[in-house]
Amino acid sequence: MIFDHNSYGYMCRFLMIGKNKFNGAYYYSKEIVENIIPNIETSYNWVTINAAGKCWDHSIVFIHDNQNPKKYEWLRHYKDLVLVCGVKSTVANMQKLLPQHRSIYLPLSVDVKSVEKHKVEEKTGEEAFAGRLCKQTSKLPKGIYAIGDMPREELLDEMAKYKKIYAVGRTAIEAKILGCEIGIYDPRYPKDIWKVIDNSEVVPILQKML
Repeated sequence: MIFDHNSYGYMCRFLMIGKNKFNGAYYYSKEIVENIIPNIETSYNWVTINAAGKCWDHSIVFIHDNQNPKKYEWLRHYKDLVLVCGVKSTVANMQKLLPQHRSIYLPLSVDVKSVEKHKVEEKTGEEAFAGRLCKQTSKLPKGIYAIGDMPREELLDEMAKYKKIYAVGRTAIEAKILGCEIGIYDPRYPKDIWKVIDNSEVVPILQKML
């Protein structure tokens, strides 16, 4: 069984959250379902998006929020979960919060070919922030242009125009594919730790850990 971005329990919420519905968890879930799950052999169920109460025992659960682990406290009521984290520090946080489950690190990945389609021959902008607009901080250059709260295809088209993008997570990986330098602004990530990894590359990694 799979609970994902297409499931009724999530879609009801998705339609009500306005601009924030264009978030990384939604688009990562799409790629997990399309490019990762079909290539993994397992008896586990899959939970690719966070919606309290939407899980089963014996499930693989993707953890998207690296800042607020307590959002996943509700998972303590289930048995035999594998919590997949995209940042190493989140693994420790989840182990502390939910020691009864197994937390593992799986590098964040993207569909490289789909992102490459948005590359441009000549960049026309210097630097910009990319991501959900509510995540902007005072650490960003004053008056910097912000790209966000829009469908992913539009976001990639806009990002591609800039030489330098301030971003984290999968957005930073996508920016690198588009030929952008990565700007540092998030105190959780004082260095550029984001590596370009395709969805297909994490399949054997996850399969081995399972």
